[in-house]
Amino acid sequence: MSTGDEELAKDLGPLAALTIGVGTMIGAGIFVLPGNAIQQSGWFAVVSFLLGGGIALLTALSASELGTAMPRSGGAYFYVNRALGPLFGSIAGWANWLGLAFASAFYMVGFGEYIRVIFGLTGPLMLGPIALPAVKTIAFLGGALFVTVNYIGAKETGRLQNIIVILLVAILAVFTVVGALRADPANLPPSKGFGPMMTTTGLIFVSYLGFVQITSVAEEIQEPGKNLPRAVIGSVLLVSVIYALVLIVMAAAVEQGFIAEQQVAGNIAVVEVGRLILGPAGAIALLVGGLLATASSANASILASSRINFAMGRDKILTPSINEVHPRYGTPYRAIAITGALILGFIAAGNVELLATLGSVLHLVIYGLLNIALIVMREANVADYEPSFTVPLYPFTPIVGALTSFALIAFINPTVILICGGLVVGAIVWYLGYARTRTEAMGELSEFILSRSDSMPEAAVSAAESVRPDGGRYRVMVPLANPQHEENLITLASAVAKHHGGVVDAVHIVTVPDQTSLEYAADHIEEHEEDYDALLDSARQHADELGVDIETRTILSHRGFEEIFDAARSHEADTVVMGWGANSHGSPGRAESAFDEITMELPADFLVVKDRGFDPERILVPTRGGPGSAYAADVAKVLREEYGSEITLLHVADSQSTGEEFLTGWAEDRGLSDANIRVESGDTKEEIVRAAEDASLVIIGASEQGLLVRLFRGSPAQQIVEEVDSSVILAEKSHGRSLLDRLLSR
Repeated sequence: MSTGDEELAKDLGPLAALTIGVGTMIGAGIFVLPGNAIQQSGWFAVVSFLLGGGIALLTALSASELGTAMPRSGGAYFYVNRALGPLFGSIAGWANWLGLAFASAFYMVGFGEYIRVIFGLTGPLMLGPIALPAVKTIAFLGGALFVTVNYIGAKETGRLQNIIVILLVAILAVFTVVGALRADPANLPPSKGFGPMMTTTGLIFVSYLGFVQITSVAEEIQEPGKNLPRAVIGSVLLVSVIYALVLIVMAAAVEQGFIAEQQVAGNIAVVEVGRLILGPAGAIALLVGGLLATASSANASILASSRINFAMGRDKILTPSINEVHPRYGTPYRAIAITGALILGFIAAGNVELLATLGSVLHLVIYGLLNIALIVMREANVADYEPSFTVPLYPFTPIVGALTSFALIAFINPTVILICGGLVVGAIVWYLGYARTRTEAMGELSEFILSRSDSMPEAAVSAAESVRPDGGRYRVMVPLANPQHEENLITLASAVAKHHGGVVDAVHIVTVPDQTSLEYAADHIEEHEEDYDALLDSARQHADELGVDIETRTILSHRGFEEIFDAARSHEADTVVMGWGANSHGSPGRAESAFDEITMELPADFLVVKDRGFDPERILVPTRGGPGSAYAADVAKVLREEYGSEITLLHVADSQSTGEEFLTGWAEDRGLSDANIRVESGDTKEEIVRAAEDASLVIIGASEQGLLVRLFRGSPAQQIVEEVDSSVILAEKSHGRSLLDRLLSR
């Protein structure tokens, strides 16, 4: 986990950023779909590719502005979730995830087609006991291979990707130049009309997926305000021109009917055109290019899909456990495994046109929402929205971008529309039934509407309220370090979580030496802590036994104790339950260290446990009436609710009658009028230690004494912890205190 001190070097120049965009699009689409496109719409297939590029360009403009304003991983999903809220974020996330899975399956079927042609395979192949067509069998095996590669974390280098991009562009450039010399307008197949052209545009739009990925590396681009828009927009323009030229050659460099003959014969049209105009060398080059393009596209899509899972898990639209990292490979293995299973299922069930069109439609939904997200960010006057690049001709550009994205869907096969519509409805149901009670961010659109509810239409306010997140579940974070105390800490945390209808968040903080980078430690964690995941496995088991939902994660940090407070902030914990380590506390009688106490407020309520066995049968709560002891009483009530505990309240006073009067009233105010009342006189510390002899658990409110007072005089709480035999819980409520209060307790 980042400590907040790192920043990303600006290593990507304009050419490198452009290559990322071109590399995501110069892929399987142009090597697989041209023959289908020409068959469907004649020479209007050229127009289809240009129209698809135009729609992509409008979205590229919006993505460029959003990317310079909000450089975050997650791409289009993140922008939609931030602007339109988690309901639309759920739609965009699921559409992006499944759209990439459909696209990956399409790429693998194309990969299988190229392998079939290269090796001259005919007839079915055996996949275990099942005989499948050769293309399907190869696609299935290839998909399993690439999923495994991503699962175990084998890395594709940026240099290799650049080489592939350059090679593909070179092959297509030679193809178009030589083909243009043979082109004859008389060879152009007749167009088949506007309708088939629009249907073809929906089919080939899968060729334009991925340019938004450039925005995910915005923080690494030199002069992002200038170079990011150039890369995003330039990649779409460049790819559109290449696609159009390839289609012109495909349509005009061969006689009419040639493409149809290749389609009927089961040949790859672009390869056979290359053979005709360039000879055997051209066919071989295009076969190699198609193989590289389909493989590279599939691998990149599988990787991108796991990043979407990560972003959705981070925002709690999916369970955060989907982001769990494999202890050996360091990869989000659950996300990759689920995505891989989907891809293999899609390969088995779909053909090239169905898979490509499903991927296209789901991404058209995302791009339409992305354009709307831009409008919302502009019109809502979001305080931190300061893009370095702004869309020209606003609001015309994003409005047209949204309308054309959604309108193109209407021209696509009704079966595909029905399937994608069902997936969108499923994403809505998922949000309402699962994510709404967990996610917390409301989205700028809902914020804008609800903050102006008096002037907004009632229907808009009602809609915003009806899908508003519940604010997230109550989170009890448990930093775990010692296996001997894990069960008791989880037991206490579970009681608190149950009371609030919340979830336990078990965190294992692994301390890494300053000399070792956190990135290296993540890849070699077994060198820093043997069986580091066993602690979290045990925590999950105990929470399951107690009937409480639990989330687990490991944090690598150069700090140990101090990291607890950063983790509590970043995880938005409501309560932290932690052990009282031998060297944990430099601020006696309080939860934080001396440094933390004078520099920041507590990020959550804290329960610090000196664990000598968890037995809440008889609980002692000493009180002087301060806020610390009030919180201690609240914790005692939670334990009584769960375990039927007997609670004794102790007050030390000079006068028995005055003490009883105070303690009786205090108990009634705390809802503890049925608790045992015990009033003693004498030294406070000694009376608490004596009373603790009859208790199985002591809960003490954190000291309100100033830091300087406690450092010079000592803390009664610290002394009590050391002298009693039972477990002790130090309870401290999160509240703001000035620096002078913290030092002197004024």
